[in-house]
Amino acid sequence: MDTLSYKTKSANRATVEKSWLIIDAADAVLGRISSEVAKVIRGKHKPSFTPNVNCGDHVIVINADKVRLTGKKWTDKTYISHTGYPGGQRAITPRELKDKSSALLVERAVRGMLPKNRLGRQIFKNLHVYPGAEHPHEAQQPKEIKL
Repeated sequence: MDTLSYKTKSANRATVEKSWLIIDAADAVLGRISSEVAKVIRGKHKPSFTPNVNCGDHVIVINADKVRLTGKKWTDKTYISHTGYPGGQRAITPRELKDKSSALLVERAVRGMLPKNRLGRQIFKNLHVYPGAEHPHEAQQPKEIKL
C-alpha cells in the first residue's frame, strides 16, 4: 500500500516552463533590484525550483541608466579585477563603469549574486539589460513586475 500522498517532483530541462518578465529600474536602488532579479532568473520564486537546473525566467531590465546607489558609493566603492599579469590589478568606480555602460553596472551586480559555476554562467544568459526604456523583446510578450 502506498502511504505517501505526494511525490517530490524534480524539474529538468524538458519540464521547465520559462516566461519573460520586465522590470523597470528607474529610481530603484541597485542592490535591492539586483537581488530580486537574481532570485527570478535563478528560479527561486517557483514552487518547482531545482538547484541543479536552469529553471528561472528571462528577465528584461529597462532604464538601467536611472538606477540609484545610496550614500557615497558612486565615488567610494571600487570594483577590483586582475588581468593575470604581474601588476595587473585594475580598479574602477561605479561612476566610471556607468559612463562606460549603465547595463554593465546592473549586470555586474546580478552576476555577483549567482553561483560561480557552469550553471551560474548559463543562468546569467537569461538576463537582458537595456539603458533606456526600449527593448527588442516585444515578440515574447513580457509581463511587467513591480518591485
